[in-house]
Amino acid sequence: MLANLNGWHAAIIIAVILLLFGAPKIPMLARSLGQSMRIFKTEVRDQGDVPRDSAEAPAAPVSPATTPASATAAPAPAASAPGAVPPIAVPPTSV
Repeated sequence: MLANLNGWHAAIIIAVILLLFGAPKIPMLARSLGQSMRIFKTEVRDQGDVPRDSAEAPAAPVSPATTPASATAAPAPAASAPGAVPPIAVPPTSV
């Protein structure tokens, strides 16, 4: 798909980008793209360093017969500041 691009196509694409964003915003966009790529690279590198087995160990199952009633009851919601966003419960993923 990109093999058919020649110099005129590249010039037209650059001209359209300049018209859409304006010349002063191009350095800001490039800087933002570079920062995003740097963050992505460090996250990918850090993700590769963490072993999968020790990253998230599953909890041992608890039998209902030995669990006290207070431990099985849902915790009371904590009072929060007005306008605060409550945390979202994320279900565990199975690998």
